Amino acid sequence: MEKRFLLLGILLLLLGYPFLRPIVEDVWQKQPDATAFPKYKEIRVEQDQIYQGDLLLVNKNDPIHSEAVLSDVIHLSSHKYLVEGYRLQDNSIQLSENAAEAFNEMVHAASIDNVKHFMIKSGYRSLGKPGKLAEEKGHAHDALPDCFHEHHLGTALDVTSTQMKIDQSPEGKWLQENAWKYGFILRYPKEKVTITGVPYNPMHYRFVGLPHSAIMQERQLSLEEYVNTLREAKEVSGTINGGDYKIYYYPVATSIMIQVPTNGKYVLSGDNQGGVIVTEFL
Repeated sequence: MEKRFLLLGILLLLLGYPFLRPIVEDVWQKQPDATAFPKYKEIRVEQDQIYQGDLLLVNKNDPIHSEAVLSDVIHLSSHKYLVEGYRLQDNSIQLSENAAEAFNEMVHAASIDNVKHFMIKSGYRSLGKPGKLAEEKGHAHDALPDCFHEHHLGTALDVTSTQMKIDQSPEGKWLQENAWKYGFILRYPKEKVTITGVPYNPMHYRFVGLPHSAIMQERQLSLEEYVNTLREAKEVSGTINGGDYKIYYYPVATSIMIQVPTNGKYVLSGDNQGGVIVTEFL
């Protein structure tokens, strides 16, 4: 009771002295105004963004552009912390560091399920090494010129088992069930041959990132189908890992102004076909 009267007395004292009122009013005036901190800002996206990012379509109709090669491609053998729990076929194998980190996380998750005989057979290949892929694998796909191969992106890799053929191994079965959780897709599934134009390849995985891999898994879409879906829908939203996301598709002729979060996380990727995909994490 005494505290209540004391607080009331202080309030009356402040209101009773005009020279103190500006101090009180100023405190209120300095409170943050929500309109002073806009959630979005505009950025200019140039045409070259069409050919950069994790969602690029590379196939017999859409060759790689020089802008597509990622700047974070590294020799995995030189980064021992990224090669824990699996083997490399040889020390020349390279991969995007971002994709390598996701693969490392995925392998550790598989080991908890007692699946632990993974090996990366092939990763990034320079455009300056013609014919290398065809020599290694001999698929019909590899008869195409180098510029049509995903391995030149830095986010595609061939994964095998050290025990048996990948499609018959626990490793291959685990990947087909779980790779999407870590941003990877089986790029050339058996049931999508007529769409991808590439024979079934149980080794070939591609990092596209979340939430894209999750959406493709849920809807059973190839990358070709997924990009086409985004192009037609223009906007897709959902929830993953407890957080919301929104995906926008923008056609880009020369350049375009788009809105992105001022302080939030977002990722840009071209589709290699004339558009840019913005993934916003809320």
